[in-house]
Formats: sequence, C-alpha cells, structure tokens
Amino acid sequence: MEAGDYFGETDLLLSEHMDESLSRNNSNMRREGANGNVDGRFSAVSTDDELLDIRTGALEHWHDSDEEENAKNLSSSSSNLMDTLDDLPPGIGQYEDFHTIDWLRDIARDRMRHRHIIKKKQEGIWEKIKSAHDAWSGWVCVLLVGVAAGLCAGIIDIGATWMSDLKEGICAEAFWLNREQCCWSVSNTDANDDYCQQWKTWSEIFGGSRSGAGSYVVTYFIYMLWAIVFAMLAALFVRVFAPYACGSGIPEIKTILSGFIIRGYLGKWTLLTKSVGMMLAVSAGLSLGKEGPFVHVASCCGNVFSYLFPKYGTNEAKKREILSAASAAGVSVAFGAPIGGVLFSLEEVSYYFPLKTLWRSFFCALAAAFVLRSINPFGNDHLVMFYVEYNEPWYIQELIPFVLIGVLGGLYGSFFIKANIAWCRYRKNSKLGNYPIIEVLVVTFVTALLSYPNQYTRLNTSELIKMLVGRCGPEDDTDLCDYKRNYSSHMLNQTSLKTMTSSTVIGDGVYKALWMLALALVFKGIITVFTFGIKIPCGLFIPSMAVGAIMGRMIGIGVEQIVVANHDNPFFENMCESKQFCRITPGLYAMVGAAAALGGVTRMTVSLVVIMFELTGGLQYIVPLMVASMTSKWVGDALGKEGIYDAHILLNGYPYLDSKEEFTHTTLASDVMRPRCARYGSAVRNDPPLSVITQDSMTVEEVDHVLKSTSHNGFPVIVSRESQYLVGFVLRRDLNLALSNALKNQDGIVYNSIVYFTNHVTENPNGPAPLKLRKIIDMAPVTITDQTPMEMVVEMFRKLGLRQTLVTHKGRLLGILTKKDVLRHIAHLENQDPESILFN
Repeated sequence: MEAGDYFGETDLLLSEHMDESLSRNNSNMRREGANGNVDGRFSAVSTDDELLDIRTGALEHWHDSDEEENAKNLSSSSSNLMDTLDDLPPGIGQYEDFHTIDWLRDIARDRMRHRHIIKKKQEGIWEKIKSAHDAWSGWVCVLLVGVAAGLCAGIIDIGATWMSDLKEGICAEAFWLNREQCCWSVSNTDANDDYCQQWKTWSEIFGGSRSGAGSYVVTYFIYMLWAIVFAMLAALFVRVFAPYACGSGIPEIKTILSGFIIRGYLGKWTLLTKSVGMMLAVSAGLSLGKEGPFVHVASCCGNVFSYLFPKYGTNEAKKREILSAASAAGVSVAFGAPIGGVLFSLEEVSYYFPLKTLWRSFFCALAAAFVLRSINPFGNDHLVMFYVEYNEPWYIQELIPFVLIGVLGGLYGSFFIKANIAWCRYRKNSKLGNYPIIEVLVVTFVTALLSYPNQYTRLNTSELIKMLVGRCGPEDDTDLCDYKRNYSSHMLNQTSLKTMTSSTVIGDGVYKALWMLALALVFKGIITVFTFGIKIPCGLFIPSMAVGAIMGRMIGIGVEQIVVANHDNPFFENMCESKQFCRITPGLYAMVGAAAALGGVTRMTVSLVVIMFELTGGLQYIVPLMVASMTSKWVGDALGKEGIYDAHILLNGYPYLDSKEEFTHTTLASDVMRPRCARYGSAVRNDPPLSVITQDSMTVEEVDHVLKSTSHNGFPVIVSRESQYLVGFVLRRDLNLALSNALKNQDGIVYNSIVYFTNHVTENPNGPAPLKLRKIIDMAPVTITDQTPMEMVVEMFRKLGLRQTLVTHKGRLLGILTKKDVLRHIAHLENQDPESILFN
C-alpha cells in the first residue's frame, strides 16, 4: 500500500471513531481491529494506525478526554495499576554493573526533580530551606571531597616517605621520623650528610659499621628484603580486599566519566586498599609513582561523599560532575597544581564538563591543595618533593635542544606505549596473568637487585627528579655538581654568587655521574614497561618524568659544555660573558625533558604545561615547556594515535568513544544496526530477530519469557508486530523489577495479566487484572532513519552521551544501534578486532 493511501485510510478511520468517542463522553469502548479481540483478550484501540497523531486539534481533545476518563477510573479502582513514580519499586532508573548510563534520561530526571523543588518552594519556610540545601549541596560536596583528598594525600606522602627511608635505616631516637626529619633535629647537621649520627643504617643496628664491604652487603640485603616485603603486602592487600585497587586507575576513571558503570571501583574498600597499597608500592622502590593513583583515590572520595547527597548519589549523570571535580583534586594534591588539576580533568579524563563543573572543580582542587599545604608532609612548605625555585634565564638558541628533547620524548612515549601494551596483552592472554603476586615479587626482586648499586636508581624517584631539576651551588658536593670552579678568588667579588652558579668545565665527578645516569636511563626506561600494569597500585607520571629528567639533564650538560668550549663563537655571544661566566642551566633541561617524556606517554599538552609551570613557579619557562610538549605530542601522534591511557582502555575493551577522534567514513546506519537487512547490500550477518514488546497485547508470562530468553539491555515497545510502529523503549532492569514487584505485591496480577504500556486500558471483568507499566517506558527515545550517515550517528553518541538509538524506516522500527555496535564498527574500519569491545 502506498503511503498516501495508507494515511488517507487512517484519517477516515480516525474521523469515524472520534465522533463516536466524543459523543459517548469518552467511555471505554471495545474496538475491533488489528489488536481488537486476541485470544479472548480485549484491547483499548481499534487499529495500530489510529495512534498516529495526524489530526492534531481533534486528537488533543480526544486524548484530553481520555485522560480525564482515566483519572476517574484510577480514582475509583487503581489499586493494581502502577501509575505514579511513588508506586514504582525501588531500583527503577538504576543501572546494572558494566553497563553504560543514559545521559539524556538522567539529566531529564534531574530537571524534573529540580522543577518539583522550585514548585514546592512556595509552600513554606521548610521547603525554602530544602531548596537552599539543594542549591548549595554541590559546593558542600566538592568541599568535602577536596578536604578528604588533601587528608589522604598528606597521610600517603608521610607514610611513603617514612617507609622508603626504612629500607636503608631508622632514626634511633624517634623511629617515626624519616631520615630528613631525623637529621633536622640537630641544628648543625645537614639532612644530606651521609654521617648524620641520629640516623642509623641497618648495618649499625646489627652491630656493624657505617661503611665497608660488610656494611654494604648487609645494607644491600636488608634493602632487598624490605622491598620484597612491601611489594608482597601491597599485592596481598589488593588481591584480598580490593582487586580494583591495582594499576593507575586513570583509564577506568576516564571510562567511568564517559558514562560506564563499574560497581565497586570507587568504593570504600578500594579507597582504603589503594591508599595503603600506594604507600607500600612506592616504598618498595619499584619504578612507579603515586601521583596517578591520587586521581583514583580522590575519585573514590567523590563517590563516597556523593551518597550523602541524594541529588548526586541516585543520579549517575550528576554524580559524574562530582567525579570530574574529584579528578582535578587528585592532580592538585599530586603535583601541588590546582589549576593544572582542573585543566587535566577537562583535557584528559572528563567526558561531560559543563561550566558549573569547571568552577566546582577549581574549588575542590583549591580545597585539596589548602589542606595538603596545612599538613605540610615534606616539611618544606611545598606540596611536592621535587619543587624547584630558581629564575635562571634561557636563550633563544636553546630552543634547538628543547625541540630535540621534545622529539626524544615523543619517541620514548611511542616506544613505551607499544612495549607496555604488548607486555600487558601477553600477560592477559597467557598463564602469567594467573600468578599476579609472583609477578609482583619477581619484578620487585629484579628492580631492587639492579637499582641498589646505582645511587640514582636507589633514590626515591621523586628525590631523583628533585636532584636532576635542581641547580648546582657552592654547597653541593655531589658528583653531578663537580665543576672546576675557583671559589676562593671570587668570594668578596660582587658577582661571586653568579660566578659560583655559572657554567664552567666539568670535572671527573660529572663524567662518572653521566655514566651512572645513562645506566639509570636504560634501566628506568625498560623496567617501567614491565612494572606498569602489575597488580598493585602503580602510577606512570613520576617514572616517565624521571626518564625525561635524566635524558634532559644529560643533554643540558652536553649543551653547557659546548657553549663553554665555544664561548667566543658569535652564535653563543649573548650566552657567555667569559669562559668562566656562561649561564646554561642543566636543571632547566631536566625539567623540559620531564615534560616531554610525560607528554609523549600521556599525550597531554595544555594541562601538562600548566602543571610543570605550577611545579616550578617560573613564568619564564612556559615557552620551553610548550615547545617540548607540542613537539613530543606531534612526534608521538605520528607514530601512534593513542596515549597510554587510551591504549589501556582499548586493551581492556571498555566502551569509550573518544571525542577527540574524527569519523571520516561514508557508511550508513543501516550498515551497522542490528539486525542488518539483506536489502542494504552488505554481507548478511547471523543476527537474531529484533526482540520487541507490544504495547497492549502481551501477558506477563510472555514478557517474562522475552526477558529470560534474551540478554539485551532494553527492548523497543511497538504498537503491534504487524505495523512495527514505535511507541517507546523500556530498560531490561526496570522491566524485571516492575514485573517481579507486581507479582509479589499487587493483588490480582498473575502470569495471565495483560501488560499495558499505554493509558488506554480496558479491564475485562472476566479476566485477570491488567498491569500498567507506562511510567517505566521512555516515550521519547532517540531515533534515526536507516539512511542517517554514521558520521552523524557517531557525533550523536559523543555529544548526547547516548546508550542506544532506534533505527526506523518511514516511522516503522527496523533495528537498534548501541554504543557497542558503534565502537565495533569503528574498530572494524580501522582494521582492529571488533570483538575486543567487550561491554556496552
């Protein structure tokens, strides 16, 4: 039948019945038609076509009359009909584990809740107080999250520093002090003095001396023993109490913020286990950091506190506003960079970031930084161990080595991502994944065995970065600062301070340090590949920055010596006043190298530059940092699209639709939907028929059979199987809860009862009571036509946060497109395995 004839017939049918319905004052009629009398059951409509809203004015009057009649019927006999939200069973509107939320639905629910509060506001002072509480609850929540994140960070920093020093010795007078605090207790003792009398090495504890071969062996053994004990405890805590506490957590946080549900990932046990495990893992001396897991810890705080406010605890979309702010607080306490934390949340992890979330994220990050500053975990009034504070100049000629550092950072980032993903994939697909604790112990043993002989790998990674980005002054007597300077002849000169910190010819100690740094660079670069991903809390920020800082310091020393040796060259004329007075700062190169390596691994740009700027406090270094970061990203993107976190999301099969990637293919929705029809010219898949539910002709038993025989997350509701006209969409979880609740608690509801998803209900006096479930159906699901370009579909899924969309053809239901279908289609077009997308 042609469309015109079809709609014409519909108009005639509607005209005939509207006059009759209005003249009978909208009493319930028995109508014969497609859904008239089916197996002795009555229907509320005559034909499927009558539900088409064609003659608007008449239909509005018709439906208004029907609603009045329904209201009368409900007032007299609605004991067995679910017609209000209060009648719905608990759990309606919630989501199952490992499922994607419906952003549009949750945001619409929150707007309805807000409108209800505004409406009730006029009813009295108590309602006004409740309205005010609703308005400020978001700010109170992020304040609590920021305070909790700052407290957790302070405790973790103090505990990790103490346990790291415990591997080498203990403070005899006060065992709870770390080495630095122990040596500060004596006024004229420097914390870096190897002969601090208050600090006892383990060889001294066991009756030996501080130096000598025997002392070295004992200290070496105790160092390895503590490292293995700490790592084993961390692995056991994770295995027994919270398996989700392993790893960095940022890939999962990104996926959760995009709308994915992972129950327990942000729970109380995960928070506790992650915090303790971070201290143990860092103290074990492994090539990992605690800065990345701080984001996970802060997000756990955000999840826990969100349940104090029903506005956020019961609405998954609103809860993600709190989690975005918590992520900013995590970076804020990790690097002492509140602004950088906000930009990190915006650039790297958040999927939905409205303007109010920006301000709340800033407030949360500020509160976290303030609390951590009040705790002062490092005793130096700074929020991080490797804070540097100098104002040495840089010159335009140095942009050349800065670009080189950026290139090397991008190359290292690409190498690390490919190697780490290959190793993690091997772990996942081999028997190695069955023995996580043994893997942790082996990696710890190898790390401790090889790191102790080298003073730069033996150091805590944060202390190593602090040393590398620092400048050499007259008080430094380390190998790295062994320059051939003549201090005595300049002590009384006005320019003596500049001369004592200026560049000059390196001594033998620097040559030795360069060899040790080269070995440390190779060791750190390789061991981090095997460490990131083991089943303990492990971050990637600090190891990546350490590799870049080593590389940058070595290049900086090389550039420094080139300039000193050619100080009279016109190219270096503005950099040197004499052979003894050139101003090149190798620490600046280490700082730029740290940014380049971290940018190459994570592909961050703006937030990375701001974080490094807040770390250094030097505004003049923004240009070198920007140059290195952008070069690193360009080189890394040329060798591979994904950063390390996106690569791990892909490896784990999470349904993350990256908003930064462009979809440039020319496929249509009909090529991707399920079930795919043969008429579209594509290869026919073995797709089962689309599971649907009719609006008024299925019994409770038939609906229950559909639920038990399928595993779909939801079902389209149609007028009838003959017409396939779409009515709405109902979620599997909501339908399950509604049916089970009705069978248990509602009188007259049996397996023979008709399930209605419409207001038009006819009660059969000789049959069982009907079950009305209109309130659980989404009457306005997002729909597209079969000819919609996939480019538009992908943008809809990204921008609207869709969970699924229904595909229609001339108003009739054809199929369904889920987020998993879109992701698998993209993977197929990019020659990847579509089956790697595991969740929806």
